[in-house]
Amino acid sequence: MARYSALLGRRIEVTYRAGDIVLPATGNLAADSGKSIFLEESYQQKGNVKTFRWEIPYPCIVQLNECPEGPKLNASMNESNESTTEPAREPGAFQQKNRPA
Repeated sequence: MARYSALLGRRIEVTYRAGDIVLPATGNLAADSGKSIFLEESYQQKGNVKTFRWEIPYPCIVQLNECPEGPKLNASMNESNESTTEPAREPGAFQQKNRPA
């Protein structure tokens, strides 16, 4: 029987064991097979939307919690652009500080 089927489609935070280490993961619960859960996360790369999905077996799950929905990425970027007078920078770009010679 699927333990986490009530959380399907919701954003969850999982702490799971992978060998000797414990790792956190956050994503949408895409499926529950009854033996493992499948998390899914979508991202944009070079203008294309890509999806990453991974499986976490039940015996490896240490803790599982539902996450509150955060603000959308586009909404937060629009708010920050309106509230500052600095020019918008590309994601991943950094600005070097001028150093005296």
